[in-house]
Amino acid sequence: MMWLDTLVQGMLLGGLYALFAAGLSLVFGIMRLVNLAHGDLIVFAAYLVLMGVTLLGLSPWVAALIAMPVMFTLGWLLQAAVLNRVLGKDILPPLLVTFGLSVALQNGLLEAFSADSRRIPAGALEGASLDLGLVTVGVMPLMTFASAILAIVALNGLFYHTALGRAFRATSDDALTAGLMGIEPKRVFAIATGIAMVVVTLAALYLGMRANFDPSIGPARLIYAFEAVIIGGLGSLWGTLAGGIIIAVAQTAGAAVNPEWQILAGHIAFLVVMLLKPRGLFPRAVD
Repeated sequence: MMWLDTLVQGMLLGGLYALFAAGLSLVFGIMRLVNLAHGDLIVFAAYLVLMGVTLLGLSPWVAALIAMPVMFTLGWLLQAAVLNRVLGKDILPPLLVTFGLSVALQNGLLEAFSADSRRIPAGALEGASLDLGLVTVGVMPLMTFASAILAIVALNGLFYHTALGRAFRATSDDALTAGLMGIEPKRVFAIATGIAMVVVTLAALYLGMRANFDPSIGPARLIYAFEAVIIGGLGSLWGTLAGGIIIAVAQTAGAAVNPEWQILAGHIAFLVVMLLKPRGLFPRAVD
């Protein structure tokens, strides 16, 4: 029964990791950009939601709804004003710029909020659970997993059933040809980053309600997101969910054996998958 509970809890934790990774996967699938500031942007969004709760007295859900358009605008401006200028065949300039942004965000948050850990209050949801007979699961992890599935369904629907999605796919395949067809690749890239920041806000909401956070935790969230994207296959949104689940189940299994092995077990699972499937489980990029 212990191992069944470990499996279930790991799968539910995988939903949170999938939310971390979905925005990263979206941006990479469209413009082949690895955003090294992705984890710090998650933390920034968590502080944004926290300010809505503590300063304005809003519920976390309302605060997140207000934060989403703010983060969309931030993502759009970041891409339009900065990242579009460094995109090209050389992958080094975007990496350097996003690394610099990561450092700036961490230090800015440290100055603004100090190094003290914070948490977004969620009321009765924090301790709510459901008894399913064989296992007992928390309501918050269930909501996180359901939100991850809904986010991925929504993103796939956007990609395959809208005009904007066709522009995303065309730009991803060949930005030059898409430009000749009347599509503005830089505008498409900015919209994609804005949408990724909306998903980031959802991830930040659950991160803040489920655990403490501080300005320094962004890089660790980036690693989990990056590993989930690589395991699933670059650009595959459903693969991202699978990658998140694999990492989380490995972590919970490692913690069940020895609490000190939790993080290490997730990294080992990543390495094992890379040895067996170097291109990931679902290597077809979003198209």
